[in-house]
Amino acid sequence: MTLRRLFGLDRSGPPPPQTLSDAPWNVWTIPNAIGFVRLALIPVLLVTGLSSDSGTDALPAVLFAVIGWSDYADGIAARVTGQYSRFGALLDPVVDRLLVVSGLVICWKFESLPRWAIAVLVARELYLLVAGRIALSRGIELRINWWGRWGVWPTMSAIFFALCGLPTVAEVLIYIGLALSLMAALMYTREALAATRAAPSS
Repeated sequence: MTLRRLFGLDRSGPPPPQTLSDAPWNVWTIPNAIGFVRLALIPVLLVTGLSSDSGTDALPAVLFAVIGWSDYADGIAARVTGQYSRFGALLDPVVDRLLVVSGLVICWKFESLPRWAIAVLVARELYLLVAGRIALSRGIELRINWWGRWGVWPTMSAIFFALCGLPTVAEVLIYIGLALSLMAALMYTREALAATRAAPSS
C-alpha cells in the first residue's frame, strides 16, 4: 500500500467488494466504531454551539474540527485493517452531511455566514440525502465524484473559521465550497439519470 492510497489521495480502481450493495452490513468494525463516535459527538456540537453567547466559543470549534478530521481516521483504519463494510460506506457520508448541516445551523443562528448561502447548502445536503436514498432503492450505486471531494474541505473550513470568529476567511471559503458542492450535486444527478435510463426496468 502506497502512502497516497493510505491517506485516500489515490482512489483508482474499483470500490472494495465489501462495500457493494449485495455485501453484508458487517457493522462491528474498527472504522465503524470511529464513525459511531463521530455521530455521537454531533449532538454535543449542536448543544454547545447553540448555547454559546456568540457562536464563536472554543469548544464547538474544537468539536467541529475533531469530527471533521476524524473522517480521515476511519478511512485510514479501513485501509490498514481491511475492515471495509457496506454499513461503513453508508454511515460515513451521512455523518459528514450531518456535521455540515449542524455547523450551518449554528452559523445561521449567529449569522456568522451569509444566510442565503447556508440555505442553499442545506437544501443541497437534504436533496442528496433524499435522492441518494431513492437511487439506492433502485439499485443505483453512485460513487463520490471529485467535485464533491474538492467541495468538502472549503465548506467545512468555512464553518470552522466562522466558529472561530474569522468571518472574512469563512465567507470566501463558503462561496468556493458552495460552487463546488452544487457542481457535485449536478454530476450526481446526471449520473443517476443516466443509470436509470440504461436500466432494463426503466
